[in-house]
Amino acid sequence: MLPINETMGQYSELFMLLAAGTYTVAFIAFAWDLAKSSKMLKAVDLKAASAAAAEVKVPVAAGRAGGNDVGGPAGRAERPTSAITSVSQTAGGDMKYAAKRRVPARVAVAVAIIGVVVHGAGVITRAFGAGRVPWGNMYEFLTTGAFLVVAVFLLSLIRRDLRFLGTFVLGLAVIMMVAASVTYWTPVGHLVPALQSYWLVIHVSIAVMSASLFTLTFAMSALQLLQSHRQRTLAAGGVDKLGFMRLVPNALSLENLSYRINTVGFVGWTFTLMFGAIWAEKAWGRFWGWDTKEVWTFVIWVVYAGYLHARATRGWTGTRAAWLSIAGYLCVIFNFTVVNVFFNGLHSYSGLPQ
Repeated sequence: MLPINETMGQYSELFMLLAAGTYTVAFIAFAWDLAKSSKMLKAVDLKAASAAAAEVKVPVAAGRAGGNDVGGPAGRAERPTSAITSVSQTAGGDMKYAAKRRVPARVAVAVAIIGVVVHGAGVITRAFGAGRVPWGNMYEFLTTGAFLVVAVFLLSLIRRDLRFLGTFVLGLAVIMMVAASVTYWTPVGHLVPALQSYWLVIHVSIAVMSASLFTLTFAMSALQLLQSHRQRTLAAGGVDKLGFMRLVPNALSLENLSYRINTVGFVGWTFTLMFGAIWAEKAWGRFWGWDTKEVWTFVIWVVYAGYLHARATRGWTGTRAAWLSIAGYLCVIFNFTVVNVFFNGLHSYSGLPQ
């Protein structure tokens, strides 16, 4: 067992603080991008509406000059069905990058990259300070989880324009970092004997990665609900009160992407459950003991299995699928917070004083 290096632990805390501040700046930049782009697209729509209105007047004048009544066949043929056409209700469903560059979004991504590099330094120095992998308590699980959430988001930007998720992903990352530092902070130290196993690396690393993917799909499902409501409002001729959602793809595209990511996350959570059972047998001599943490890990698995089954075979699409995905993530949050803090059991490794 390696000795504790408190100096490295202090450096880690400094890096974590800097990362949280950088993520906050990136969050503001992503929000700025949504606001600025919303105004720009609204101006484009107004310009298109003015052009359409002008096209209505020109055929009418031409018809009268030629002796034709606008109510006659010629007038009806040239009259458009609508004078106002929304050209940018939603972003493209393929989520490809457009030719036009969005400067605030580019700034936000650049700042987020700096933040994730600093955050990675914080995770690594925490590992060197403790002489082990840095996910032995709730503080370390949260900080590592936030790092992976942002890292996975930034990696996904290589293939798809998911910058519309930036405000929500970076917002969640900031919340996770603040919660880790304020509520769950734990000084660098050794693991309890039960966690001193190579299964910690296997079991917890997969759990953190799966939870990170579920965090992304939670943000997508929340946006899906907003976009679905907005699309119904626009279809009914209502006023668009969520202009920033013009940068977000339609609800169906969000649902399809969320479903694919949830499938990957579910596979990871299945391995989390399996490897946890194997580790339990080696540590306590049984695969399953109905410990609170074990039960809620299984509950999460059941909820996401139900989500995948209902959507694939029962036609549970649209808002019902989104709510099931959100329910699964709420179970993840409950398992990590309430179960870890308020339920005593064999998995009480929060690192907080009892």
